[in-house]
Amino acid sequence: MTYDCIIIGGGIGGLQASIQLGRYNRKVLTIDAGEGRSTLCRKYNNILGFPNGVSGQELRDAGVTQAKGLGIEFLNDEVTRLHKESEGFTVSVEKGTLFKAKTVLLATGVKDNLPAIPGLKECLGLSLYICPDCDGYEITDKKTIVIGSGDAGAAMAEAIHYWSEDITYINHDGADIAERRRTELENRNIPIRNETIEKVNHQNGAIESVETTSGKIIKVEKGFLAFGGNKVQTELASRIGAEMNEKHHLIIDSRTKMTSVPDLWAAGDIGAHSELVTAAMGEGAIAAIWIQKRLLQGTPSM
Repeated sequence: MTYDCIIIGGGIGGLQASIQLGRYNRKVLTIDAGEGRSTLCRKYNNILGFPNGVSGQELRDAGVTQAKGLGIEFLNDEVTRLHKESEGFTVSVEKGTLFKAKTVLLATGVKDNLPAIPGLKECLGLSLYICPDCDGYEITDKKTIVIGSGDAGAAMAEAIHYWSEDITYINHDGADIAERRRTELENRNIPIRNETIEKVNHQNGAIESVETTSGKIIKVEKGFLAFGGNKVQTELASRIGAEMNEKHHLIIDSRTKMTSVPDLWAAGDIGAHSELVTAAMGEGAIAAIWIQKRLLQGTPSM
């Protein structure tokens, strides 16, 4: 059996594409390894229709239910190989199964570089954030800490100063900070502390303080994380020659969301790296529309 489309990545962008293709009555398989940012974020506050916020898992669960109602198939597995055939694609998964598809949509996202600090993950999306465009508003006039590394953390502290003037940057691993960055933080009265965070103290995800290995307790209300080194998960596409920019994001057509490889589309952070859930939704829907257009043109049977 050949699928009309295989979607690799069952996060928000992939699910939105699944729903749109399901509404075209297409035969679609969505393969998801059960990871990604939306599995970690405990609350999104910037999505239309959810004034009190919604967790990533709630969105994913609702999306899967909606897509299944439209006939979309799901497989919990990790894709190990994507191969471009003369006509369509073959997709291999970790469990050894091989699937065929006329088109493929990649929505594998970005894997954040987060340290294994006790209490940190419990606060993600509730009081600790990673995207200033998404959640900068949440720290408005709050005592805020940036836990990061070197220039990445310094740049984050500089960016979120727009919302709060009470910011402290904890350079968790003591990495070098460029003189220009130091000067910018100094001009904004943002202190830099070279401390290693040992634990994040919180109440039901609401951060209260952080403890350092030197025994210091720093009280805070909100926090941002910025360690750099996030992994853009584009390996599957790069192996079949898809073009990428210098930061390893896929170069996609701004109108259709198709990559440089014919019949291979992309949505979400592996492309424009918008980081916004709503942008990923939009890109998934647009990609699905153009996949439908391509399928209507007719693809040779495999």
